[in-house]
Amino acid sequence: MAELPAVTPGWVAAASERDVLLATKLHVPQPQRGSVGRARLVAALEGGLADRLILVCAPAGAGKTVLLADWARSSRRPVAWLSLDEADNDPARFWRHMVAALDRARPGVAERVAPLFGPPAPSSFDGLVTAVINELAAQADDKEVMLILDDYHLIDAQPVHESLAFLLEHLPRGLHLVLASRIDPPLPLARLRAGRQLAELRAPDLRFTADEAAALLREAIGADLPGAEVAALAARTEGWAAGLQLAGLSLRGQADTAGFVAAFSGSHRFVLDYLTQEVLGQQSGAVRRFLLETSVLERLSGELCDAVTGRTDSQAMLEAIERANLFLVPLDEVRGWWRYHQLFADLLRARLRQNSPNGHLTCTATQRPGTTSMALPGRRCGTRWRETIPLGRPGSSSGTSMSSTCAASERPCSGGALHCPLTWSHPGRGCCWPKGGWPCSVAGSRKPRRR
Repeated sequence: MAELPAVTPGWVAAASERDVLLATKLHVPQPQRGSVGRARLVAALEGGLADRLILVCAPAGAGKTVLLADWARSSRRPVAWLSLDEADNDPARFWRHMVAALDRARPGVAERVAPLFGPPAPSSFDGLVTAVINELAAQADDKEVMLILDDYHLIDAQPVHESLAFLLEHLPRGLHLVLASRIDPPLPLARLRAGRQLAELRAPDLRFTADEAAALLREAIGADLPGAEVAALAARTEGWAAGLQLAGLSLRGQADTAGFVAAFSGSHRFVLDYLTQEVLGQQSGAVRRFLLETSVLERLSGELCDAVTGRTDSQAMLEAIERANLFLVPLDEVRGWWRYHQLFADLLRARLRQNSPNGHLTCTATQRPGTTSMALPGRRCGTRWRETIPLGRPGSSSGTSMSSTCAASERPCSGGALHCPLTWSHPGRGCCWPKGGWPCSVAGSRKPRRR
C-alpha cells in the first residue's frame, strides 16, 4: 500500500467537538495473528477493479475484513479505508469520515470541501458529494485510489444510501469503490450486475479450501494435522473462517486431536459464544424465534416452516434471512429450499433445548426438492419413529392414510387425518400424537389413537 499522509491538520481543527474524527476508523487493520494469505481471492479482487463496484458480502466471521486488509496492504495503490459503525448513520458524520479517508489518499480534498459542511449544516448532501466527485475527477491523472468501506451492513439511513448511490452513479475515473457487508446494500446491484459493472465475492467464494484450511490450522497449532482431520473440520465448518480459527484455538494442547475433531460442533463453547454474540444476539425477537423453531428441520421451505411455526409468512421470512446472510444456504435457484449452516443449526438446536427444558424435539425433516414425499425421522418421548407423508397442494386430496411405528415397542399407531408432527411434545404424550396443522390436505379424518 502506498505511504499515506496523516489527516490534514486544518481539516481536523475545522470540525466541531461533536464531529471530531476518530482516526482509527481510517486505518487499515493490522494483520491478525495466525491469518493466512488467500492469493486466489486477492486475484479476484484485482480483477474486479475493472468494474464500477466490488462487493464482498458474506456472513459474520467469513473473513471479509481480513481479506480486504491483506489486499490493501499488498497493493501499490493509495487506499482510503473507512471502518463504519452505527454512529455513521448520521450523514454528516459519515461524509466527514469519508472525506477524511479520501484525503489520506488524495491530500487536499478535505480542505477544499470543508466549507460545505457548514455551519449551517447542509440540508442535503448532493452538493457536497458533487464537490467531492469534482475534486477527485480533477486529480484523475494521479494514481488510482481504492475506497474501501468496511461493515457497511451497519448503515441503515436512507440519506447515506442515497448519497453513496449518487457517488457510485457518477464515480470519477481512477476511484474504485469496495464495500464489505453482511447483507446486500440497497444500491442498484441488479442494474450493475446486468451491465457487467459489479464484481462480487460471496460466502461460497470465501469458504476455505482444503489447502487453505490446512494452512490456517497449521498456523493455529504450530503443526500439521493429518489430512483426514483437516478434511473433517473443513467439512464440518463448511469452510467458515471463524469456525476454523476457533477450532484451531481449541486444538492447542489437545492430546487427542482425532477425538476433538470428531466431537467438534456448533455447541462447542467458543463457537457457541461467537455465534450467539455476533449473529443470534443481533436479531429481533421475531427472527430469533423463527430461527429456533425452524432449527428442527434439515431442509426448509416456506410451506414447511409455516406448518412448524404456525406462521403464514415463512417464505418472506426465509428470503429476508437469506438476504441478511444468517447462515442460510440455498438449495436451488428459485428460493424454494434452504438449509442452515451445520454449525449454526447446532447452535440453534442447543438454544432450543435450553429454552424448552420440559419438552423435546419431535423430529427433523429431510425432503429432497422435487420429491413428492417426506421422510420425518426423529424422537418423541424418548423413542424413535419414522413416517412418510405424501404431500399434496392445499385443498387437494392426494394424501393417504398412514401408519407409524414406534421403535420402542414396534406397535403401530393408526393413521387418519395427518397433523404436522414437527413440534415439541411433552413427556407422557403418546408417541404418535402429533399436533399442529399441515399445509396440505390428507385423506381420512381420524386422529391417531393414544398409546
